[in-house]
Amino acid sequence: LTTILDEGQQIKNPDSKAAKSARALVAQNRLVLTGTPIENRLLDVWSLMGFAMPGILGDRKYFRDNFDKRKDGSHSQTRLTARLRPFLLRRTKGEVALDLPPKVEEDVFSEMEDVQARLYRAELERIQKVLLGIENDESLRKNSFVILQGLMRLRQICCHPALIDAKHRHEESAKLNALFYLLDQLHEEGHKVLVFSQFVSMLDIIREELDDRERPYSYLTGQTKNRHEVISDFQESKEAKVFLLSLKAGGSGLNLTSASYVILYDPWWNPAVENQAIDRCHRIGQESKVNAYRLLMRDSVEEKIRILQQQKSAMMTSVLGEEGFTRNLEMDDLKFLFGAGHIEPALAEVK
Repeated sequence: LTTILDEGQQIKNPDSKAAKSARALVAQNRLVLTGTPIENRLLDVWSLMGFAMPGILGDRKYFRDNFDKRKDGSHSQTRLTARLRPFLLRRTKGEVALDLPPKVEEDVFSEMEDVQARLYRAELERIQKVLLGIENDESLRKNSFVILQGLMRLRQICCHPALIDAKHRHEESAKLNALFYLLDQLHEEGHKVLVFSQFVSMLDIIREELDDRERPYSYLTGQTKNRHEVISDFQESKEAKVFLLSLKAGGSGLNLTSASYVILYDPWWNPAVENQAIDRCHRIGQESKVNAYRLLMRDSVEEKIRILQQQKSAMMTSVLGEEGFTRNLEMDDLKFLFGAGHIEPALAEVK
């Protein structure tokens, strides 16, 4: 008897009902398939192996004590890689889909003005005051929620001021303007476009703007009940439609090869998750070159997150893929993220 799990990231949380049910299945042979074995934290892979090879990584405490230590990260990763190597088969898309058309990614920058810029500066100054009172790792841990909450608010302001306060709904958003500059061009050329955001409230703002312009679109979030109908309608439509998708709901398990343009409205911590989103259309069946645009605010935490992703790529690409980005943030990184002023070129160099 053999049990095979596809989209294995669905059991990445070992405490979820899905993970517990998977581990309870009786089988002589077990196989789990996934494109993102480490999506948020290293514990993800422990949960997957808890199904595929029960006991190979010990219990949760053993795993944390022996493989998930930050202070000796490289040694922990080496031990974990050695433990897992006999049981893993990795295949990149380039190895299994040799006839795929090329994929081009581009960062598109905007600059905040007026209300958006003032809100951003005010929030940034608030977080900087919190950082001034942090002197050691213990203090950092105690204030981690406040810092991450502030970081989230800064990212929301970059998207649209209304995401932190609905009264700003009709204020200007430089990024929203940049989005529709792209969408207008692509609509005139007759292209279908996927637009991803992690914020459903942002998708709703974009949807309202599309309604005002009488543009055809599809819409998919975690609350969508008729997923299959929505996806089929977009795939089969001959119109130059926009497909609005929440990153979590549309980041995996979808085949949207009728589109060849992807716009990531807001950057996600983990580059692997962004790649999963882009790969909704860059997959077997795609015949056109795929163009992916990442919308970023100049001189903001978004631009700095991109720089840190590049600097930390060697560290994040550990055992199977990119470790959760926020988990790897240290005090120097936070000072960089929340530092005032322009980003100096030297900071963008990969150390």
